[in-house]
Amino acid sequence: MKSLLLVLFSTLTLNSVCSSTAVKEQDVVGNGQDSQTSNLKPQASNQQDTLTIAMTGDIMMGTTFPSNQLPPNEGRDIFMDTKEITLRANLAVGNLEGTLCDGGQTKKKPGPNCYAFRTPTSFGPRLTEAGYDFLSMANNHSNDFGAFGMESTEKTLDALGIKYAGVKGRVRSAIVERDGVKYGVCAFGHNSYTLNHNDLNTVKSILDDLRPKCDILVVSFHGGAEGRTHTHLPKGHEFFLGEDRGDLRTFTHFCIDNGADVVYGHGPHVVRCVEVYKGHFIAYSLGNFCTPYGMNLAGVTGYAPVVEIKITSDGKFVEGQIHSFIQQKGKGPRRDATNSVAREIRNLTLSDIQNSAITISETGRITLK
Repeated sequence: MKSLLLVLFSTLTLNSVCSSTAVKEQDVVGNGQDSQTSNLKPQASNQQDTLTIAMTGDIMMGTTFPSNQLPPNEGRDIFMDTKEITLRANLAVGNLEGTLCDGGQTKKKPGPNCYAFRTPTSFGPRLTEAGYDFLSMANNHSNDFGAFGMESTEKTLDALGIKYAGVKGRVRSAIVERDGVKYGVCAFGHNSYTLNHNDLNTVKSILDDLRPKCDILVVSFHGGAEGRTHTHLPKGHEFFLGEDRGDLRTFTHFCIDNGADVVYGHGPHVVRCVEVYKGHFIAYSLGNFCTPYGMNLAGVTGYAPVVEIKITSDGKFVEGQIHSFIQQKGKGPRRDATNSVAREIRNLTLSDIQNSAITISETGRITLK
């Protein structure tokens, strides 16, 4: 059914997608109309007893800045190994690490830790072809090309029927309606322009607003220190490059305690542990998922799981599967026949989650104890 969106998109044009426009009034925080709603897919008359959610980490399909680093065939092959999973899910979510824009100037200052990503708008349909319903913009690259790039990204995703949220003063939350089920989704990050996960008052305000409007509530977050030395989930706040990247155990548990059903994270560029807390699923980092250029993909930084979970109609975890993929430069995520990615998440969970409510097999199957 997700493929029906491609027919709709084919009637649209993205030629003017990078034109500068004002923030849409209905999306501004505080005016009482801060949730997007999608109704593009055909709706079933009855809700299902169990629902499937597929989650992935960072997506940056290629960049034209500072030079062209783009996969061949306009990226049509980058999701070839993974899209079967994201297409069959009732809800597929990820993190859009960068902008969808055909021009503009970066607002970032050059430096060893400075990266700016500008993916052509022509690559946007790859996200629909892969079945994505929602993408977080609450990360440290959505503002790489300022308001110009952010508006272009929003207009591109709007044309594709993909929902988004997470930037302060713009879209606080989204509602995706699929097969008669309303999924409320919101996103938080650690940057000054994102809705910040350290601001628990704002987090609670958004959750309180969204919970009555949806059947299932999903929270996305960008947080944690970066790199292969930060695979373990610490207790307390994490600081990296002078930024408070969050107390993620406290934040995720707070979200569940305040109505969230599923929480998924990204940001460290490596995978981290998973948890079932009070019957609800949390993924602390899903790593780099589809970043064929511009990022280090050696070793664990190339691990690119798709975590597929089944939940009840009231949001409780039933079972799951960690599908193992490893990124190849210029190609994207490719199947990992050795299941090394699932084993990495399994080992991190055994190490970092005390009295875990789940068991993860060597092949990535997640079951309740």
